Amino acid sequence: MAVSQLSVQDERLCNAAGTPIQLKGLSLGWHNWWPRFYNEGVVEELSTKWKCNVVRAAIGVDHEQGFLRKPEQSIALLKTVIHAAIKFNIYVVVDWHTHTAHETEAIQFFKKIAADYSGYPNIIYEIFNEPVNQSWKKIKDYSLKIIDTIRCVDEKNIILIGSPHWDQDVDIVAKDRIPKDNHIMYSFHFYAATHGDVYRQKLQAALDGQLPIFISECGGMEADGNGELNVRSWNKWMQIIEENYLSWLGWSVADKNETCSILLPTASSHGKWNTNDIKPWGRILKKSLKKQEL
Repeated sequence: MAVSQLSVQDERLCNAAGTPIQLKGLSLGWHNWWPRFYNEGVVEELSTKWKCNVVRAAIGVDHEQGFLRKPEQSIALLKTVIHAAIKFNIYVVVDWHTHTAHETEAIQFFKKIAADYSGYPNIIYEIFNEPVNQSWKKIKDYSLKIIDTIRCVDEKNIILIGSPHWDQDVDIVAKDRIPKDNHIMYSFHFYAATHGDVYRQKLQAALDGQLPIFISECGGMEADGNGELNVRSWNKWMQIIEENYLSWLGWSVADKNETCSILLPTASSHGKWNTNDIKPWGRILKKSLKKQEL
């Protein structure tokens, strides 16, 4: 699939011809903890071997080595991933990966990225990863400011808006959405072993309310990234995703000793991973990306 200018038409993500498309891929882990995977080789591996047409660069904001402490290093790693995505003709989600908005810093960050890459249709902006305790009113007010910042230099690329309670209360957002914009979508996150039918009903309510949804992070385990994989629940989520032709990104390209990290520490920093380097969750994701039976 060639990269083209995206837009939202009838609540669906569409290419430049107005044809609905589905983006599928993986999110890199927090850049400040797994910088070794922020390189061209990994993006090539994901695009060619895993058949991803989108990757997500999770730019950690708050923690050690994060953007607030090491902004230049953070931008350099992000740009490496962006340039690789452009080279391999896929989309890239620029993710402000935090649970606290940091509005002033976010404005500066997105102003720079938009100025540097507004001419590339590959870019998708995710302006607030997972709000936790903020009300929708506060998230909405923040989002409008970041949207204005980006739109001053980039009028067309897609912007993903967060929702309350870890990007799950999209049913609330659907009742008071930002004024309709053909280049805005709303993030939804789920972890299949924790989030069952109640959360699937929330998603369905948002879809019924004609809210354009982009699943920018999801997993088959518990919401803390650990615990057993719930394949039955994951398959239910994938059925909804396919029925509604939703774009999605699995979490995550990392080698931490946890269920949600797809790799073992033996994995190369530059892709070309062997089967023995890939953990069970990674194998499930790889099959899901290719629509193979689990």
